Amino acid sequence: MPIIKDPHLFNEQSLFVDLEGMLGRRLYLKIEGFNFAGSIKLKPAREMVERAEREGLIGPGSILVESSSGNLGVALSMIAASKGYRFVCVIDPRCNPATRQVMESLGAQVDLVTEPDPVDGFLGARLNHVRDLCASDERYIWLNQYSNPGNWGAHYRWTAPEISNQFPDLDVLFVGAGTTGTLMGCARYFREHRPDVRIVAVDAVGSVSFGGRPATRLIPGLGMSVRPPQLDESLIDDVVMVEELDTVRACHRLAAGGFMLGGSTGTVVHGAI
Repeated sequence: MPIIKDPHLFNEQSLFVDLEGMLGRRLYLKIEGFNFAGSIKLKPAREMVERAEREGLIGPGSILVESSSGNLGVALSMIAASKGYRFVCVIDPRCNPATRQVMESLGAQVDLVTEPDPVDGFLGARLNHVRDLCASDERYIWLNQYSNPGNWGAHYRWTAPEISNQFPDLDVLFVGAGTTGTLMGCARYFREHRPDVRIVAVDAVGSVSFGGRPATRLIPGLGMSVRPPQLDESLIDDVVMVEELDTVRACHRLAAGGFMLGGSTGTVVHGAI
């Protein structure tokens, strides 16, 4: 049993669920929620903060700031509390109220934007708020998950090798696309080490990441209202778009088997099927 002093030092990295009996497909699901942040976002949060520390960007009085739909904000709130940093998370109305309460319980300041940007939607409004904060006070340090190489680098370093080691005969890897950090980290790793594995991105209908038309999306986690700066489509073999209603159906199907999992997971599972 591990003994830790800091919450970000524990993360169950080798748990997979065999879905064949439930879904009738030879499909395995990597479970990333068994850590103190409760999601895969612990990995990029840790990598981005440690990268900023190594580069000397965080000093006395620094205030970390990030835009998040929820899970990254929780992970950064936890790390900031552990390290004694102040943290501001900028969210929009789609963020789950319970998620906001968790961030505030961990000591984070949560700023809610209520009006979408006319062109770039709620994400654009969140980013505008972050830029305004940084312009108002030099103490604000924007980690910027959207272009920070630590985002995809965390998954190149940890997530992709964990999958590769467990499945030497892997045929296709389905990865949800939000900021595309997970997608790009995994795609780069497999292109370099196992180019025979096909990489399929799974995105939500209404997201513009892969050139689709913007539309209202209610489930946070996947999809973007602006094109992700880190996205390199040359590393992807295929894209599957999923309607939110199908996401909900997939979550209900998983719950009927005893697995209570989130919207991003339901989207990827439906896309894979």
